[in-house]
Amino acid sequence: MLLKTEADTAQLARTLAGLARAGDAILLSGPLGAGKSVFARAFLRNFCAAPDMEVPSPTYTLVQAYDSPTATAYHFDLWRLGSVEELDELGWDDACEGVMLVEWPERLEDMTPPDALHITLMVGADGNRRVTLAGWADRLPPQPATLLEPGV
Repeated sequence: MLLKTEADTAQLARTLAGLARAGDAILLSGPLGAGKSVFARAFLRNFCAAPDMEVPSPTYTLVQAYDSPTATAYHFDLWRLGSVEELDELGWDDACEGVMLVEWPERLEDMTPPDALHITLMVGADGNRRVTLAGWADRLPPQPATLLEPGV
């Protein structure tokens, strides 16, 4: 699916936030500058029903927790994770009860949640961003592009 603008990325995030529920993991992959932070901010603001909420990058803290009306949301940035064993110190088990948004999920190794939604953001040579989704077959529409339409 083509994401022509940051607004498209944000709309996709808002739509998926509306589908998320406790116990979910959303795994964001892609190079620096692909739109992971844009996605994370829009997702968390919508999921927490707080459109003006401050959403700092957890690059240095590795995890930030956010209260929402339905479940605590945890935003992990695993770029600086030293080893998968450090996840215990970050409260991974508790986070599994809420909704987890994980940047750099390849660092999870065998801790990757089996029913996660995998989102891969890429930047093409033309500068356009493309996204692929894998998982949540029971929740995602057969035409993924409809996820960019408000109100879906």
